[in-house]
Amino acid sequence: MNTNKLQKYILKIKESFLEESDENKKMLDIYFKYIEGDASELDIEYANNQLTQILKSLGLGVLVALPFSPITIPYLIKKAEELGIDIIPNWYKRL
Repeated sequence: MNTNKLQKYILKIKESFLEESDENKKMLDIYFKYIEGDASELDIEYANNQLTQILKSLGLGVLVALPFSPITIPYLIKKAEELGIDIIPNWYKRL
């Protein structure tokens, strides 16, 4: 993979973490507690779930840049559902 692309993806992840939401703040707090050895298994599970949601959001953002995205995104979502893969972030499902 091209280092410029990798850098761009890492910066997008960083921007997602820096968004001031209560969930992201709690997730980062839990990871810092984990580093110090103070996080419970339930806390780690919550933080990992939140990280998964962030990565799902980024994945959908990348899909928007693809050519024919109005056709490809619904197709990919339908195929993912057929295969039992959840690619829709929870924050979008709540809307």
